[in-house]
Amino acid sequence: MNTSPASDRNLQGITGCLSDYDPEALKVQQAQDIMREYIQPVCGMEKLTIRQALGRVLATDIISPINVPAHDNSAMDGYALRGDDLVDVQKLSLEIIGTALAGAAFMGAVMHNQCVRIMTGAVMPAGCDTVVPQEFTSKISDTQVKLSAGNLHAGDNRRLKGEDLAIGKVAIRKGKILSPADLGLLASLGIPEITVQRRLRVAIFSTGDELRSLGEALEAGCVYDSNRYTLYGMLTRMGCDVLDMGVVRDNPEALEAAMRSACENADAIITSGGVSVGDADHTRQMMHRLGDVAFWSIAMRPGRPMAFGKITSAGKSAYLFGLPGNPVAVMVSFYFFARQALQQLMGADVPPLPLFNVKSNADIRKRPGRTEYQRGILAMRNDGEPGVSITGSQGSGILRSMSEANCMIILHHDQGSIAAGEKVSILPFEGLI
Repeated sequence: MNTSPASDRNLQGITGCLSDYDPEALKVQQAQDIMREYIQPVCGMEKLTIRQALGRVLATDIISPINVPAHDNSAMDGYALRGDDLVDVQKLSLEIIGTALAGAAFMGAVMHNQCVRIMTGAVMPAGCDTVVPQEFTSKISDTQVKLSAGNLHAGDNRRLKGEDLAIGKVAIRKGKILSPADLGLLASLGIPEITVQRRLRVAIFSTGDELRSLGEALEAGCVYDSNRYTLYGMLTRMGCDVLDMGVVRDNPEALEAAMRSACENADAIITSGGVSVGDADHTRQMMHRLGDVAFWSIAMRPGRPMAFGKITSAGKSAYLFGLPGNPVAVMVSFYFFARQALQQLMGADVPPLPLFNVKSNADIRKRPGRTEYQRGILAMRNDGEPGVSITGSQGSGILRSMSEANCMIILHHDQGSIAAGEKVSILPFEGLI
């Protein structure tokens, strides 16, 4: 694909570079590539204490102001000695001249055939470059210890100054979504505050005359809207600020008003329903009216009707993800398309989701020519290997199947039916859903 900056090109310019571009049957990888090339991160930063920064996107590189560790120190409890005292003999006897504790260094100098009792993390005494573990020694008296020289080499069990992180080096790169370990690393460097990207604002609404919100009466032919609640949960878990605009009725005027309001108040908009080819499905037409549309159908199941583009209102613009209306299709299209796009919009540097290959416990029917996502349960088989089974009926309206599943089975575009025992790609839900 053309890699010129998206800011210099519109969606038509990007899609025009695809030789086999078909907006009504785009391959999964093509759709993901279009999003990746087009989306640009939002501007805006804020300074937070590290206690507030968990899950936020780092806006600038963190440069280490100190060496970690700050001094050569011991990697274990034992005795610090001079490496050149190790000779090719069975036993070596050393004089104990002091003790070094973490936070309380031994201040004297260590001469030949002398050692210092040392604890893990304590600064290495002057002249010492080696630590013998306590279990490889036998104490002769309070002032003398014997060790087996054959178990040790000069420089063993010593952590060097700056070994973990040298002063002036990058400790954490911008774009990282900060984890608990990152907070600990920042604290270890004495850094109390950092600059992060501002939170992403995402507007959501569902479309359909048959939808009712919780608390409303459920007339014949109507259903409760579940999509806004799954979207709210997924977006909240990503650290987004969510603007829930409720249910929008199936008429162009109401949809245009909702899209314009969302566009003027959010960085991205996620709709569910209204992107197929029915007479009352107006989302795609409204996207064309208000902006650019890259595609509106993907060769996948579930989730084939999905639109992506950018709309503008009152001088403001927002990326728009028009997801299908069926509950499972909403979750699938969110996790395999919208999630990574939103992370890019946040300014996060996130690699593709890791897939694992495991054995299928049963036959799975599949025809080539589309990517299929099936709900699966991953567990250990009787042969001691991991195996996966589908959750039963794979209808895109069966939300219970997503609740029961612990992984997604991915059957790739050119792949055919799977025989029992054959390996398939899976994406575990832990940490994702």
